[in-house]
Amino acid sequence: MKEYPTKSIRNIALASHSSSGKTTLTEAMLYFTGAITRMGEIKTGTTVSDYQEEEKRRGISISTAIIPVEYKKHKINFLDTPGYTDFVGEVISAMSVADGVIIPVESVAGAEVGTELAWTYADTFNLPRFVLINLLDRDNANFEKALASTQEITDTRLLPLQIPWGQGGDIKGVIDLLTMKAYQGAKNQLVDIPDELAEEAEMARMEMVEMAAEGDDELLMKYLENETLTSDEIYQGLKKGVQECSFAPVFASAGISQIGLTPLLDAIVKLMPSPSDRPAKVAKGAQGEEELTASDAGPLAAYAWKTTADPYVGKITSLRLYSGTLKPDSRIWNHSIDEEERFGSIVVLRGDEQLNVQSVHAGDIVAIPKLNATSTSHTLGEREHSLILPIPEYPNALYQVAITPATQADSAKLSPSLTRLCEEDMTLSWKHDPTTKETILQGMGGQHIDVAIRKAQSLFQTTLETKIPRVPFQETITKSGSAQYRHKKQSGGAGQFGEVYMRVDPLPDKDFEFVNEIFGGAISKGYMPAIEKGVKRVIEEGVLAGYPIVNVLAAVTDGKEHPVDSKSVAFEIAGREAFRLAIKNASPVMLEPIMKVKVTVPEASMGDILGDLNTRRARVQGMDTNKGRSVVTANVPLAEMQRYTTDLRSMTGGRGIFEMEFANYQQIPSHLAQEIIEASQAKEE
Repeated sequence: MKEYPTKSIRNIALASHSSSGKTTLTEAMLYFTGAITRMGEIKTGTTVSDYQEEEKRRGISISTAIIPVEYKKHKINFLDTPGYTDFVGEVISAMSVADGVIIPVESVAGAEVGTELAWTYADTFNLPRFVLINLLDRDNANFEKALASTQEITDTRLLPLQIPWGQGGDIKGVIDLLTMKAYQGAKNQLVDIPDELAEEAEMARMEMVEMAAEGDDELLMKYLENETLTSDEIYQGLKKGVQECSFAPVFASAGISQIGLTPLLDAIVKLMPSPSDRPAKVAKGAQGEEELTASDAGPLAAYAWKTTADPYVGKITSLRLYSGTLKPDSRIWNHSIDEEERFGSIVVLRGDEQLNVQSVHAGDIVAIPKLNATSTSHTLGEREHSLILPIPEYPNALYQVAITPATQADSAKLSPSLTRLCEEDMTLSWKHDPTTKETILQGMGGQHIDVAIRKAQSLFQTTLETKIPRVPFQETITKSGSAQYRHKKQSGGAGQFGEVYMRVDPLPDKDFEFVNEIFGGAISKGYMPAIEKGVKRVIEEGVLAGYPIVNVLAAVTDGKEHPVDSKSVAFEIAGREAFRLAIKNASPVMLEPIMKVKVTVPEASMGDILGDLNTRRARVQGMDTNKGRSVVTANVPLAEMQRYTTDLRSMTGGRGIFEMEFANYQQIPSHLAQEIIEASQAKEE
């Protein structure tokens, strides 16, 4: 691929709801600009963007594809993101390295959940944006209705720079208000505006020119004095307004029919910012914060925003170069882990195709195969110039599954496979739960987890099985209790003897404490570690249902020892059983984790959400509204929230979101605790 200077680069994320035509649009642009000789189709699994086997099987994008399009001596790096909510981490990663975003809106359905989500993250990263009313060749397409539905989700003014020439099966092209010409058909042939649309186009252009004038004080003065703005001045005003996010231009297209591509590509080149037009990136340097502008002369600073595992090539690391230049066959320092990386080739990815480049300028997005230690979120640069680029904030993964390896061979590969999966995806994480002794994989939803499990099989040959995780219950006591236990064993040879008297007390501010309250040497101090060891074993195993015991003080109050037969093992057993009996005499109860939950839903769904939370034993703490959406805060037992991600989407049509964090442990109602205890006993039997 050719070498492109910073000013000729545009990094544009495509983000919106699933099925809004993002992948088809990139396919059409590749075909239109001659990069491919035939347009692929999603249903046949032949598009450049959706090249992974899982994407072909499901018919949806699950990973951001990098699609560079060369147009009029510019390179536009399109980042085609997934629209399904489970893969929102891909959207965040892409937007964090993009300089602008195009939000396609399906012409029939209008703005949907994914549209709102994309807009929210575009606001988070303060990205200039276009709205693209897409798929206008579909039956029942309605440009005006789709535009109105988009305006409902934002306070930002939407300004049409194009209007469609026909809709649905009658679509002929688009009217471009910037050039006041019509672009006709798949070849985007430039023709005069048809008479029946001339008046509408003229009125829309007047609105556009007024907005362009408002973007610049000098232009506004000229406009108010009734002077005519030149074409360059209109572009100047619009470009400033776009880059300041004071409005969002609206375009029209039909990607499958290749209608509207020329004016859209022209607008990207002329109105969207190059990397050097964007605000400086603030990095942490050795001497404090350092501002990085997209300049070849600046210190080398590259951010690893995406890592993929290729079954043939190995690991491929996608980089956004914020400052400096890169050349093949070089060394680079990973500042995040203080380790040197050596690499050979630098490639530009186009789907799964790798195009070699000889030099990379500041602002570009490229990939390096076979970096050893670098993972997503790492910063690379010069060893002597320490820099750490900021990592975007990702939502907490709220959907959990317990993972078990299918075979003994898979067991050995479990940890490395999960670690590599989580290196690729910042919204995927895994941990070992010490309470339930389970390996937990956390993701954004069922599809997200399912894709990860299938990827472990296909890429790392690790077969994993999943189930709903056990809830990490706990056991504790509600009053003091005492017991004694004598361990005596005589079996022909040396005997075993140990007797322990023990008291247990509630300990609210501490998980566990062991004390020796014996005065007079009834038990030698040398046996106390053995007694404590026995107690800690019961602490781990529990007494009621096999869950850890917390908030307990165990005190050894008396005992006996034998001058010959007493041994550490005897006192360990005696301590264990005395503690177990003392717990049973101290009115033990079960505790369950309580989560602080914040649910945000459309106002129309508020009643359903409150009713559902009541069935989950929730204690509602408060209700509020935020930007026309209802917010409910409640404390809910974790046992009732295991699959809330799926349930909430079902109740709200995908428009509801929630956050959840641990609050505290509380006593389980006795009838539910009894069910847990009985289930545990049945399992043991």
